[in-house]
Order: sequence, then structure tokens, then C-alpha cells
Amino acid sequence: MTLFSAAAQQALADFQSCDQWEQRARLLLQWGTQLEELPKALQTPDNLVHGCETRVWLVLDSQSEPARFQLASEARLLRGLLAVLLARIDGLDAQQIAAIDIADWFQQLGLSRQLSPSRSNGLNAVLQRMQLLLKHNPANNNQQM
Repeated sequence: MTLFSAAAQQALADFQSCDQWEQRARLLLQWGTQLEELPKALQTPDNLVHGCETRVWLVLDSQSEPARFQLASEARLLRGLLAVLLARIDGLDAQQIAAIDIADWFQQLGLSRQLSPSRSNGLNAVLQRMQLLLKHNPANNNQQM
């Protein structure tokens, strides 16, 4: 059985309490507003995630302990999806993040049926980029995220 952080448990509780897609969509928009703003100076081509139809910027803040990610997107629903992805990886180390089944996570939230193949591919690209950034982060070699 997978253990979830408090943030992931909250996401599960919030989304599983919704009966219809419209409720989940409103909830996604609310979750998206909780994403910390990524400064415009960090919204650069180097921080773009390739494989997303909509522009998504991803930065690993390795100065904080534990290390954490910052994300930005111009698409409101995508911001919500990114926020629940961040909730899922909260407190996990690089190896645990690599083991995440992102399709299963969104299915548990009741969101998988509304994810187009291109959006699913984009979310997988975000997760893969997270894994790559963690792998190349020297601070991650000795500590958990």
C-alpha cells in the first residue's frame, strides 16, 4: 500500500467527494490558484517542459530543505493538475518519485477519464523532467526530498 503525504491525502479527500466532472473541474481551478507563482524571470526556455501542448515551466528549488518544485502554466485547468501532481510527490525522494504511477494517481482522483492523451503525455513529461532535475541535483545525493 502506498503511503501518501498530508497534501496527497487532502487531494484524494477533496476529489473523491465530488460526484460529477463539473465539481472536479471547479476543484481543479481552486487547486490551481494555490500554486506558488513562478517569477517571470524563471519562465525561460531552459525551464520549459518539452512534451506539453501548453507551456509549462518547471524549476527545482534546491535551496530549500527539502528540495521542492515550482511550476507555472498559462492554462488554468492545467495549473490545477500540476498542483495535485505536486501534492502527490510531496515529501518523496527521487527514487519514490520515479516509482509513481501517474495514471493511477489521476484515476484515484477521478480525473483520468477527462485527461486527453496529449494532456496525459504532458503530465508524464513533467514527472520525467522532475526526475531528471532531481538526478542532476547535487544536494539530492545525500538527502531525501
